[in-house]
Amino acid sequence: MSPMKVGMGIAYAQGGFRETVEKLVELEEIGLDAVSVAELYSFDAVSQLGYIAARTSRVHIESGIVQIYTRTPSLTAMTAAGLDYVSDGRFVLGMGASGPQVIEGFHGIKYDAPVGRTREIVEICRQVWRREKVQYSGKHYTVPLPPEQGTGLGKPLKLINHPVRAQIPIMLAALGPKNVEMAAELAEVWEPIWFHPGKAQEVWGASLEAGKAKRDPALGELQTSVNVPFAVGPGADKLREHVRPALALYVGGMGAKGKNFYNDLAARYGFADEAAEIQDLYLAGRKDEAAEKVPEELVHAVSLIGTEDEVAAQVREFAAAGVTQLNIQPLEPEHDTVKSSLETLKSLV
Repeated sequence: MSPMKVGMGIAYAQGGFRETVEKLVELEEIGLDAVSVAELYSFDAVSQLGYIAARTSRVHIESGIVQIYTRTPSLTAMTAAGLDYVSDGRFVLGMGASGPQVIEGFHGIKYDAPVGRTREIVEICRQVWRREKVQYSGKHYTVPLPPEQGTGLGKPLKLINHPVRAQIPIMLAALGPKNVEMAAELAEVWEPIWFHPGKAQEVWGASLEAGKAKRDPALGELQTSVNVPFAVGPGADKLREHVRPALALYVGGMGAKGKNFYNDLAARYGFADEAAEIQDLYLAGRKDEAAEKVPEELVHAVSLIGTEDEVAAQVREFAAAGVTQLNIQPLEPEHDTVKSSLETLKSLV
């Protein structure tokens, strides 16, 4: 088995973006394997990833994640091919559905059919990267546009440039049963959030197996990339309290009642009553109380926090649950601490 990879989002550092990337260059030198840039309703991820590609030479760069609704499938493919080009084949296309609050609230686009749309986008992207003339007739996307829906002048076109790779790795962020099954079938990498290694088989095992049964062998083994709040060393356990507000935000505030995927996940982990209480408190504006209600077991399970021996044991738990990449979210953001902690983690994986 290959050593587990270690990645990180770039938002850990204080100061400006350029200063953050300069520190990233140092982390690349000591073994960081991947860097991701999020795209919620912030600056776009693509411009930042291009800058990172120019300043680094080895680390993989990942969109973590771009949502599927606001770019056409062909533009998504073009963008991925462009980032793969400027990074000399180091790009991973991370995609996900996001949620209706962002898609409808910020972008003004209807949030519908996330599973079906994702499947069609993946298929169109791969058609573009193979430099085939793009011809696709799906339920959600038809390329070229049918004459009766436009001018009638559209014709099948293929990408002008030759991509660095005809198969750029796709990472799908997925939580629900159908989404996870599709990720296991179609993607090179699956990215869940708030991954509980002790509950993974119970919550996702059936979906993963169903997807893998339909998987093209040419895709290789499914990789699993998870984000973990991270601190290692004496006294690190006290930093677990910093994880509670983030969990409360997701479980309580990332979505409306009945439409919060993270609340559903906490319930599937066995914390249905706690998840309901956290949501009630959070939506009532009582965020501190909501954070206090986050179960200690959940905080511990989804984090990588403790002494070297404790973190080593947690790494083994993640590995046993099928995780192939840990994306650290350092809870001690001082650059020297991040460097030393990364070196420690690399020795443990």
